[in-house]
Amino acid sequence: MPELKVPISADEIIEAVKRMKKKDREAFIEDLLAITSPDYLQSICEAREEYKAGKTKSHNEIFGE
Repeated sequence: MPELKVPISADEIIEAVKRMKKKDREAFIEDLLAITSPDYLQSICEAREEYKAGKTKSHNEIFGE
């Protein structure tokens, strides 16, 4: 993978993330976890396979009404 150097400090990144809308921030963090954690990415793949196979339960089945 090619290396990309970006002239930005960690503090600038933190401030930019803080300014994101909550939904965008959550998506960014999920993407960051996915690209840095093979186990996390594998768990997403497994969850999608279970969903496609119908191996899921509704919220009501788990927690009641």
